[in-house]
Amino acid sequence: MSPEETEGDVSTPEKGDDWNKWLIEETERFEAEKRQLEADVSRMKRENAHLKGELARLRAPPQVIGTVTDRLKDGRVSIKSSSGPDFVVHISEGIDKENLEAGDRVALHRQTLAVLESLPSTKDPLVMGAEVDSKPSENYKDIGGLVEELNELRSTVELPMLHPKRFTKVGVEPPKGVLLVGPPGTGKTLMAKAVANATNATFIRLIGSELVQKYIGEGARLVRELFQLAQEKAPSIIFIDELDAVGAKRMDVGTTGDREVQRTLMQLLGELDGFTPRGNVSIMAASNRPDILDEALLRPGRFDRIIKIPLPEEEARLKIIKIHTKEMSVSRGINYKKIAAETEGLSGADLRALCVEAGMNAINDKQAKISSKNFFDALEKVKNRLTDAEISEPEGGLYY
Repeated sequence: MSPEETEGDVSTPEKGDDWNKWLIEETERFEAEKRQLEADVSRMKRENAHLKGELARLRAPPQVIGTVTDRLKDGRVSIKSSSGPDFVVHISEGIDKENLEAGDRVALHRQTLAVLESLPSTKDPLVMGAEVDSKPSENYKDIGGLVEELNELRSTVELPMLHPKRFTKVGVEPPKGVLLVGPPGTGKTLMAKAVANATNATFIRLIGSELVQKYIGEGARLVRELFQLAQEKAPSIIFIDELDAVGAKRMDVGTTGDREVQRTLMQLLGELDGFTPRGNVSIMAASNRPDILDEALLRPGRFDRIIKIPLPEEEARLKIIKIHTKEMSVSRGINYKKIAAETEGLSGADLRALCVEAGMNAINDKQAKISSKNFFDALEKVKNRLTDAEISEPEGGLYY
């Protein structure tokens, strides 16, 4: 800045030492502003380059999704595109060819159909939600009674997963699937969780009605992805609860919805046929209506082992009551044997409800501990509820 430009500025000092000092300060200030402007220009250039790249990416033609069907010896792969036909294409550089296997989803160039990148496998959220991330906390100690049934289940599911070499040595194929049948509340799901806990296996639980979908082919796809997930998460246990919702007997006539349920059932039968029992995946199912299940499900080679879970006997009821009350504050002198004798016909779930109801009675009476009176008052309430349910039950009953 020249003296003429600063003429009239009251802050401009007179010529001399102060003048030189002022010029130095102004020079440093302008240099700092210059550096700041240069940094802003550099930032703007980077943002401009990023936006140009983003614009070019958005203008690029869309990629085609395909599935690898086979790997060829010359390094090429056979793929099935989403449009339908099969093609033999090259693989772009940067893709690990060794890890590319049949069944993998890939992105293809729109024109040359060359494999550009490997895509993660996609599964229905319903299937992914069926996986229980943490190991079930239930164990064999939480099951009262059912000693013979539990031993049979362990020899069928747990033994092949923990000691597969025993079956290989003897040359025996373990049962493919296990079906638990019995009235509701008898511990079928609890037994499946206890086995999963003992084997440290991934527990995949799905209710049969969730496999019944609105659109054609959706239920079959869910079954297929369910078994794929089990193979990926091995060792794993697939547990299909309420199997009768999807495995009922097939009829000659029916609505469109009935035919879709039958398609889902046929996919399930096909997956069970192709399932290798000596692997790290076990199949379990439960139903309280085995009389309506399709005969194809029950034939040897699918659900080989059928285990009936009965209502608990008096000794088993005593154990169940003690299991549910071990964490409760109970008064001394409670006659558990008398309570167990009075609970004939109750399931394990009913006994749990009995213990909870007794605890609620103690809370309502402002007691610190549960008394015998609380238990018998709760027993009367539970029995009245069950009696009302039997009155409203249609003729013929709900169970086999």
